[in-house]
This record gives sequence, structure tokens and C-alpha cells, in this order.
Amino acid sequence: MILRSLDEVKGTSRDVETPNWVSRRLLLRSDGMGFSLHETTVYPGTETYIWYANHLEAVYCVEGEGEVETIPDKKIYPIRPGVVYALDQNDKHYLRARTKMRLVCVFNPPLTGREVHDENGVYPLVTDEAAAARAS
Repeated sequence: MILRSLDEVKGTSRDVETPNWVSRRLLLRSDGMGFSLHETTVYPGTETYIWYANHLEAVYCVEGEGEVETIPDKKIYPIRPGVVYALDQNDKHYLRARTKMRLVCVFNPPLTGREVHDENGVYPLVTDEAAAARAS
């Protein structure tokens, strides 16, 4: 059994921060669950371009308000507590936070832990344990 608290993750290599968000990675590829689980706080007033070309992501909002705009159809989806959105088509999108948003995110395949979006909004796909160790 794995038992891990958010407080245990804070300030470790599982705590990844960018100018737009901080992601606390509670479960990672190395945990062997087949998915990764993250609590992500998105800072108010930010817009992040994202394209998970290599991953599927489901996001559950527990706090705050914002929106997701899918590209290229420019469809806007309001996000608020109790709403889940799933990027089941590797959707290119913008995530905008009107207020501080706290999100619970699940990735498949699981992340290794240190990923951040590249210039195309993509997280790299790590395909073996040696590469996973380098990405951490």
C-alpha cells in the first residue's frame, strides 16, 4: 500500500512550480499504479497553452474558477468546483484561471515527476526506466 500526504510532497522533487502553476505529484510512474495523480494549483489571471500529445489527462476542479478553450474550434468550457474535464483526444487547449484554481489531475501514461510543458505545450513521453530516471 502507498500512503503519501500532500505535506510530504511539498518541497521535494515531486513539487514542481512554474510561473503559472504548481503541481504536487502524489503518484508517479515509479509508484507502479499505471497512472499519475497530481494536485495542481493554477495561479489567478494566468493563461497556459497545453497540448498533451503523449498523454491523456482528466482534471477535477475542487476550488476556484476558470475556463478551458479547445483549439482549433475555440469552444470555451467554464470550470468551477465539482466539474471534471477529460482531454480524451489529446486536445490542444488554453487553461485560464480567473481565480486561484485547485485541481486534481490524473495522467495516463503516468508522469515520471519533473515534466514541465515544452515550447509546444507538450510533456515528453518517457518510454523506459533509464529515461525516467534522467527525467526525474
